[in-house]
Amino acid sequence: QKGIDDVAQHFLAKKGILAVRRVKRSDMEKLERATGGRIVTSIRDLTPNDLGYAELVEERRVGNDKMVFVEGCKNPKAVTILVRGANDMIVDETERSLNDALHTMRNILRDPKVIPGGGAPEIEVALRLRKYAESVGGKEQLAIQAFADALEEIAVILASTAGMDALETLMELRKLHSDGKIYAGINVVEGKIAEDMFAVNVAEPVIVKKQVIKAAAEAAAAILKVDDIIAASPMKAGEGKGGKAGEGAEESEGKFGGKYEFD
Repeated sequence: QKGIDDVAQHFLAKKGILAVRRVKRSDMEKLERATGGRIVTSIRDLTPNDLGYAELVEERRVGNDKMVFVEGCKNPKAVTILVRGANDMIVDETERSLNDALHTMRNILRDPKVIPGGGAPEIEVALRLRKYAESVGGKEQLAIQAFADALEEIAVILASTAGMDALETLMELRKLHSDGKIYAGINVVEGKIAEDMFAVNVAEPVIVKKQVIKAAAEAAAAILKVDDIIAASPMKAGEGKGGKAGEGAEESEGKFGGKYEFD
């Protein structure tokens, strides 16, 4: 952030030049992307190629704050969404919702594919994994079945959240998917099973679902690689830096007459 001397700002204003001082670096970078201009640290280095374009730049009062609005940019690569509300809680909730929506749009643009929500993909994949497990022998079959059980936990949690009977809901979803209704899932809003989640406008980006399953599998694999655990006993009162040995500690005289304490 840099300031502008009052005298310099006075002469700039006389020439019809709007000067804004103490602008955050992050805001400058966003303005650079929006207007197509370039950030220059010294006026001596300024050239016409460094200038951006905007149809309107003006200061407005929003509530108790003054803000500078930059509008009419050509091919802007950054925009600002102004969120207003009655209190901070409403504004924060709106901001979180907008953030989720923008990230969803970003994911759709990266991979324009969606799948039904409401636990439908997990139930269908679990069903197919169990069928595949029947063709696999040995301990691998148990691992595949355990993976299928883990996937179904998503539907169980959704059912519990919606106030539904989790076990009964799971059995009904298994039946529907066995009958070929692969889009059947849980409509949390209405608290019931929907045979087609797309029909109730519940969908998820494929890229998100892939990442969730991948991250969960990697975390489980990391835990399974642990072959031993060293449990640390809780420290007793007085133990630690500058403290004395706790109950049950033994003392041993060292080779040179010193005493050593150990549990």
